[in-house]
Amino acid sequence: MSHGSSVVVEPPRFDRPEVEVRASTKRKKTGAAHWSGSRIVVQIPARLKGKERSRFVDELVERLMSQRPQHTSGDASLEERARVLAELYVDGVEAASVRWVTNQRRRWASCSPASREIRVSSRLRQCPEWVIDAVLVHELAHLIEADHSPAFYELANRHPRQRECEMFLDGYALGLGLRIEDVDVDVAVDAAG
Repeated sequence: MSHGSSVVVEPPRFDRPEVEVRASTKRKKTGAAHWSGSRIVVQIPARLKGKERSRFVDELVERLMSQRPQHTSGDASLEERARVLAELYVDGVEAASVRWVTNQRRRWASCSPASREIRVSSRLRQCPEWVIDAVLVHELAHLIEADHSPAFYELANRHPRQRECEMFLDGYALGLGLRIEDVDVDVAVDAAG
């Protein structure tokens, strides 16, 4: 790096990936941010310090995060992702539909084994891809084992980061001030019962 520049790498947090901050004396007023693999690279004026620097970096990261590909991806790409994960981890089980929803306030995702529908909270769009993948594998496993039985966990835990995902989502919920329920399976109620 040239004279008058510095690089600081901020570790990933529950709400964003690793961020590389490049401060340069050549930049006077403006900043920029871009994706470099799974890392965000932010370029800022070297004159920024302390809280002003943190706010400037946070604003650029937040703006870029709102434009990330999985944030804008639709139901078709989520459904395709579920198909690939089903082949990899859950014996090729097929869902009738997999879609993003905005009306789940107390769940990250849900599955209706009777209709074979999986719904994923749009709050997860901001999460790393591996978290979304682990959630999808969890829901796909419900298409084979409806309850949270040992057989269910044997299937769901085929995703190598399932336990890590649970910890991530616990922290994410805490950060968002949410109370998430453990129940993610919709049980069809018999009208006669």
